[in-house]
Amino acid sequence: MATPTTLSREGTIAETPVSLDGAPTATPRSKKEKGEIQLTDQTNLLPFRKIVAVFFGLGLCVFVTALDSVSVATSLATINTAFHAGSVISWVPSAYMLVSTAFQPLYGRFSDIFGRKATLTMAMLVFMIGNLVAGFSKNIIQLIVFRGFAGAGGGGIVSMMQIVVSDIVTLRERGKYQGIIQGVVAIGYTVGPLIGGALSQSIVVFLDYHSGFLHCHGDCSLRPSPEASTKWSSKGGVTFPWSSPVILAPLFSGFLLAFIFCIWEWKGARLPIVPMYIFKHATVDNAKGFQSGFVFFSSLYYLPQFFQVVLMYTPIHSGRRILELPLCWVFKAHFSAGMFLIPLLVGQLAASFVSGIMISRRGKYKSMIHTGFAIWAIGCGCISTISPKLNQGAMVVFMLLSGIGAGQTLQPTTIAAQASVSRKDMSVVTVFRNASAFVRNLGGTLALAIGSTIINNALRKAMNDISVSESLISTIIDDPSYLAKPTSETGLSAATVSYILSQGYTKGFKDVFYLNASLTAFATLISMVLIKDKDLSRDDARLKGRIEKDTEKDGTNTPGADGDGIEMAVLDRDKV
Repeated sequence: MATPTTLSREGTIAETPVSLDGAPTATPRSKKEKGEIQLTDQTNLLPFRKIVAVFFGLGLCVFVTALDSVSVATSLATINTAFHAGSVISWVPSAYMLVSTAFQPLYGRFSDIFGRKATLTMAMLVFMIGNLVAGFSKNIIQLIVFRGFAGAGGGGIVSMMQIVVSDIVTLRERGKYQGIIQGVVAIGYTVGPLIGGALSQSIVVFLDYHSGFLHCHGDCSLRPSPEASTKWSSKGGVTFPWSSPVILAPLFSGFLLAFIFCIWEWKGARLPIVPMYIFKHATVDNAKGFQSGFVFFSSLYYLPQFFQVVLMYTPIHSGRRILELPLCWVFKAHFSAGMFLIPLLVGQLAASFVSGIMISRRGKYKSMIHTGFAIWAIGCGCISTISPKLNQGAMVVFMLLSGIGAGQTLQPTTIAAQASVSRKDMSVVTVFRNASAFVRNLGGTLALAIGSTIINNALRKAMNDISVSESLISTIIDDPSYLAKPTSETGLSAATVSYILSQGYTKGFKDVFYLNASLTAFATLISMVLIKDKDLSRDDARLKGRIEKDTEKDGTNTPGADGDGIEMAVLDRDKV
């Protein structure tokens, strides 16, 4: 029996209380009452044997999205060369992130209205079609457009995974199960560099996007707001001056649309996509989510480019130089630029899993979040010292440290946000707050655009200092591999190429990593001020015990209560 819930114009929800014996304790409010929309509680705590089956399916879904993201990241340099994309190459990942960011708040409400299963299926279908069509792209514009279409589904898959997990397990156990899911994501991140590098170098871009298709088988004011804001950050100082109306107009229009959206959600919407009252809770702040997305995706996309462009490592095997990680000297294994991401992602996997287990056992998350952000800040500070002369072993240690810090914050901050709101707002705060949600993806989208601008501006300045012609500057920005061609073909001396690499690309990448370190240090301070421990027990454990007992008897669900004092019923399992 589902619990009817009613959402008023002001954003408050009235629910029909149901006691543990199944008897209603209050009369439901009328559906037709003016200004109210009726929703259904999707909570469905499951016994362990059914959780295993659900998690297997969820794991397959998020594995595909992780594999897709990281394989594209390690293929960007090759895509740039193939399509001569130049300064617009950052739009390949940015388009995906941008559309994903804009659509994620919708998935939370869609799942409340249409059910979790239908919404997840729709996201998977959109993701599959987008990747399939992207594989047939004939130019960079087509690729960017179809990548954006795939992003509308990819972001929904990860968001729905988080929502379903919050439906089927108790709050205290959630960290453990989300850690398992993050482990699956990290596996996708680990094999992604190998697959992406191999496909981009030997079978061109076509099959790289088909990998998303093959594995898939196993709001008018909100959307333009991040899009307009991203446009100015990717073009400023590169294509147009910062004072140009072409830059200023999208910048101000983006902020204006964001302001209009917030006012509408606060005062006008009958069923708000993002209820403004959830931000009364200090833990549901956005600074940490923004920083998390900015730094993580910036590292994910720009570290492989640094290794390929500056150090001349190829996507899957060494071209000019052979990369041998100290950890694997015994095996004499040769590694690609993409495989340099593995220490970062392995560290994230281990820390995410361990932090989830510890939260489930201790019921506390504050100290873990503080420590995680501090470790992450140290790791990002170390990465900002990266240079062609830096020892390879030090690079691996720096990225491992950064990965550990990132992994130790992802799951605990999500649980902290969920613990700060009542169950009726769980899906909204899960989608909007964290774990590949709206704010985190917005940070990642801006990271890619701003990072591209920083690097291209540093490169242009370095070449202007040595009087390189404007046409040659445009050629190098469009195709960085041009610097690897013989002197007889480029007309650039070895000293000139070395200067461009050190004062242009290296300085640009270092500036991006300096920004990452500053944001992470700021997030560390914010977390220490705002995050407080909250009780993770609630009445979920008591409810789950009743469900398991009754399931053993006759296979039926039993209504229960959540910890906010709002009694609730549990839906039939097919709603998951």
